[in-house]
Amino acid sequence: MRSLAVAVMLCALLPLFHAGCWFEQAKPGMRQCLYDKDGTWHDIGSRWRTSDCMNCYCQANGDMQCCQAYSEPTRFPDDCMMEFDQKACKYNVFKKTDRSTPCPIYGGKGK
Repeated sequence: MRSLAVAVMLCALLPLFHAGCWFEQAKPGMRQCLYDKDGTWHDIGSRWRTSDCMNCYCQANGDMQCCQAYSEPTRFPDDCMMEFDQKACKYNVFKKTDRSTPCPIYGGKGK
């Protein structure tokens, strides 16, 4: 019975691991937001895009919110493939046999 309870809890938490946004409360006395992944400081009220394709906002109270800046294609034709463009912060979907031929995207997650 205990294993079942743990399994149910883990299943309930699974969507949170794929969430498109996250939030970090300011530490007492903070007057800027620190984006830990790249060590950059940002002024209160500022918005920026990170090197790992997150759109972030440093709120008036110093709390920081970041959201994924792209959506991930989930449905496209079988003869196509997707590839992430880190510079543009987006997925490109194209024919497996011809990278210059774009493919339609029928569904996505994120953003």
